[in-house]
Amino acid sequence: MDARIIYYVLGRLVMAETITMFIPFAMALYNRESSVAGFAVALGLSASVGLVLQTNGRKRNTELSMREGIAITGFGWALATGLGMLPYVCGGYLNALDAVFESISGFSGTGATVFSSLTGVPQSILFWRMMTHWFGGLGIIVIFIALLPQTGQSTVYMYNAETTGPTDDRVLPRLKEMTTVLFRMYLLFTFIAAAVYMLCGLTFYEALTHAMSTIGAGGFSTYDDSAMHFASPALEWSMTFFMILAGGNFGLYYRIWQKGPGVIKRNSEFKAYLWIQGLAILLIFLNLLAAMPFAMGDALRYAAFQVGSLSTTGFVSADFEQWPPFSKGIIMMLMLCGGCAGSTASGMKVVRVLVLLKNAWAVVHQKISPRRVVEVRLNGSRVSEETLLSVGQFFFLYIFFIVLTALLLTLDGIEVFDALGLSVSTMGNIGPAFGIAGATCTYAGLSVFSKSVICVSMLLGRLEMFTLLVMLTPDFWQKGNRW
Repeated sequence: MDARIIYYVLGRLVMAETITMFIPFAMALYNRESSVAGFAVALGLSASVGLVLQTNGRKRNTELSMREGIAITGFGWALATGLGMLPYVCGGYLNALDAVFESISGFSGTGATVFSSLTGVPQSILFWRMMTHWFGGLGIIVIFIALLPQTGQSTVYMYNAETTGPTDDRVLPRLKEMTTVLFRMYLLFTFIAAAVYMLCGLTFYEALTHAMSTIGAGGFSTYDDSAMHFASPALEWSMTFFMILAGGNFGLYYRIWQKGPGVIKRNSEFKAYLWIQGLAILLIFLNLLAAMPFAMGDALRYAAFQVGSLSTTGFVSADFEQWPPFSKGIIMMLMLCGGCAGSTASGMKVVRVLVLLKNAWAVVHQKISPRRVVEVRLNGSRVSEETLLSVGQFFFLYIFFIVLTALLLTLDGIEVFDALGLSVSTMGNIGPAFGIAGATCTYAGLSVFSKSVICVSMLLGRLEMFTLLVMLTPDFWQKGNRW
């Protein structure tokens, strides 16, 4: 592993983040906000780190090894979140741990906040929070590959270490072209969402920030009461559409644009995703009508919004903490499942759930007819044994870390159901949970220990565990390994 090429690429990544930080800094200057000095210090520190890394780094034309790609992705996320917290700390808005928490929550698309109230927080700081969502949603490394000219080496291992899903599903053969297409689509969806939100009565600033949070599957809002603040059914239906859109596979959207909507019929995951969304909306809608004093239109709107939100984004349009246990159980399952592979949403991913169910069904048939060969098929093709194994391993680790995180939180005195909700929500990068971190609460009241545990949980969920776990093995750092 060549440390100097890692320094060089990380230096470019840090300089790119520094440049993006100029946008909220310019806003602070224009509005004469109190955050000007904090952003100035943050910019200086960030630029210094970038220059030090690039000075000690070295450009190389040969391909990156797998270890170098994983190291760049892991350290890249650590640096991005570490430097992303500087505006909060340097401006005096949060202490160090809370700033790290807010930064990780932003970049990972979790949307869990430790601000007890956003009242009085400058617009530039709120915009920076939304920017962390937007850049982290598609992926820091994906956007880096799409926008910056490369150094000649292959970046495929960096891309694979960050992107989600059990298979490598590329829409174009060249990685640079593919990431550029995905970024342009991401940008287009963001602008369309912002335009629709403006038609629903939001100002340009409100529309843009909430569009960034929606398409990035984040959940941060510029108001304490999230989407409830606007009290607009039209806006809630619009947000529901774009949240469900953000949970779909962006590569599939490109294929739809190229070949027409017929490609949806051949995509098992997206069809399952829409079925899950529709069934969850129907069940919660009926449960709310039976158990809550809601009008039919309101019950349907609340059900649709929270189903779309709590499987992808984390916005809140109603206090679902007061909903019946059956509805909350469905919400918990949606948090576990998440969105599609190749989306900005996190969670286990629908494709993995589909493969697990198909494999379980195949095992049952195998038990009934031992001599019968039963294949697991997806999108018309046979799923390899290697993929089945990797999906099973991922499922085990995902559930293991949910249980471990919940157990650690109970050690801090948090009730079991609340701890489980926090664990599922943060591993799935959703944000709102139940009980002490429910729909109308923040994470501000948690202890230092609990916040630290949740920081790790959010990163594990966003990078799908393996990137961070591999970096913790002694074998990864041994000299002479060529993988």
